[in-house]
Amino acid sequence: MEGEEAGQRRVDEYTQDGTVDLKGNPVLRSKRGGWNACSFVVVYEVFERMAYYGISSNLILYLTKKLHQGTVTSANNVTNWVGTIWITPILGAYVADAHLGRYWTFLIASLIYLSGMSVLTLAVSLPSLKPPPCLDPHVENCKKASTLHLAVFYGALYTLAIGTGGTKPNISTIGAEQFDDFDPKEKKYKLSFFNWWMFSIFFGTLFANTVLVYIQDNVGWALGYGLPTLGLLLSVLIFLAGTPFYRHKVPSGSPFTRMVEVIVAALRKGSVTLPIDPKELHELNLEEYEKKGKFRIDSTPTLRFLNKAAVKTGSTSPWMLCSVTQVEETKQMLRMIPILVATFVPSTMVAQINTLFVKQGTTLDRSLGSFKIPPASLTAFVTLSMLVSIVLYDRFFVKIMRKVTKNPRGITLLQRMGIGMVIHILIMVVASLTERYRLHLAKQHGVVESGGQVPITILVMLPQFVLMGTADAFLEVAKIEFFYDQAPENMKSLGTSFSMITLGMGNFISSFLLSTISHITKKHGHKGWILNNLNASHLDYYYAFFTVLNILNIIFFLFMTKMYVYKAEISDSIEVLTEELRETTYKVSNEDDSGNRPTNK
Repeated sequence: MEGEEAGQRRVDEYTQDGTVDLKGNPVLRSKRGGWNACSFVVVYEVFERMAYYGISSNLILYLTKKLHQGTVTSANNVTNWVGTIWITPILGAYVADAHLGRYWTFLIASLIYLSGMSVLTLAVSLPSLKPPPCLDPHVENCKKASTLHLAVFYGALYTLAIGTGGTKPNISTIGAEQFDDFDPKEKKYKLSFFNWWMFSIFFGTLFANTVLVYIQDNVGWALGYGLPTLGLLLSVLIFLAGTPFYRHKVPSGSPFTRMVEVIVAALRKGSVTLPIDPKELHELNLEEYEKKGKFRIDSTPTLRFLNKAAVKTGSTSPWMLCSVTQVEETKQMLRMIPILVATFVPSTMVAQINTLFVKQGTTLDRSLGSFKIPPASLTAFVTLSMLVSIVLYDRFFVKIMRKVTKNPRGITLLQRMGIGMVIHILIMVVASLTERYRLHLAKQHGVVESGGQVPITILVMLPQFVLMGTADAFLEVAKIEFFYDQAPENMKSLGTSFSMITLGMGNFISSFLLSTISHITKKHGHKGWILNNLNASHLDYYYAFFTVLNILNIIFFLFMTKMYVYKAEISDSIEVLTEELRETTYKVSNEDDSGNRPTNK
């Protein structure tokens, strides 16, 4: 008996989720992973986000002031680039899951990222790589950037985008994998990980949106881009320093190939009848999965057509016969797609922060005493609002809701996303009303045609930035956790990339809507809603259109969530935590009852 207990203790000392060290050896729970390893990843993210937002936050002003582009062109160039930044992670996820693993994919991509940042810094620093300065407020009268200028600048930007494609889907997944799902204590830490992950992101963003933006506007673009490049180099060195402490997952093959195999096999066997007993479907022995550090998944009744891929017909070709686990993994990814689509519209709203919101700020009074507020610095209030909201959510809201719902997360991930979407409706209502007031003052003070400064403080735009941060604390955090949590164990990088694809699609949709609406509203002799002169534009109508779009989207989201089925947990950690909450509530309730019950003397 004692021997069995000692053996069990030895097993418990190792992680149970299949994680290994870089050489493929099982890892001791006490030596690797946990918050010790996560601290390096979280600090990396602070410096990396400082680098990224140091470029993206003020990019629209560089394009208009230095490369002399118009409002629609510059805004679309920003959203197209940001869209690419957030779409490329699906390629990085594929390389990590199918070939190199997350650690090596991340390191190679970091070098590409760093090279793009370095060339970009040169592009804004050397006079020969940009057009001559122009003080004319009407950019159409300024000399345009040459083909060489644009080739170097955009070449560097898109090289950077390829690099982030390999870093973004893997770094947060590396962080989450430092906690073992089979250990209730570590599972509990993992539930808070994504909140603090977002906290680190926006801590770096705050520095970029205040200090770096100020340097770019008042000192120079060379230093303003040079510092983010140094920050990125430092972040990579910090990540490397944590190498001895990381846990790793072994690459498990291409998730795309596995999914396509299931769909093709199901279609080829479309006329085959499904057996009543799911145990008659093809499945590998449990030992096969344990040897590879993978997990077997039982058959489910949802998306039943795909179960035909596991019906035995005599063929053993992977394009004719798939295991039940492979079928269920495909189902899990496909079930998330409607939720993914529902997040495109809120991501389109987020795209306005660094484009039209910043451009609006240039038309307002930016003086605060003797200090001039850089327009892009208002995005710092998105960051501050989110930081405060995340802390309040994690420390108070979750604890209160746990007592009500008995859910370790407080509320479900989809409920948290839904609250964020409701706040997005409010944001666009506020933005539309604020813009209407700004246009009224522009007309009142006769600065409509000249495009001059509107005599009202830039702080009038503060509410929409603060609300955006609050919405992010609900929607963006839940989105990252949802797509990671609901992805199959062997497709975590791909799942994480879903949360980035939504931002990419949101930016591309923003470009499409801006171009389309700008073109349509100029027809039949009308001035149009979006012009280079914002005082003669109608962004209030544009934001009102976004309000309607958000309302329609949340109706679609609610419909999709009613049909969504959460995946089964691979361990009983969540059940253990839920039971602990119930016992705690029951114990407190009994103590209250006994405390309030009169005693007989």
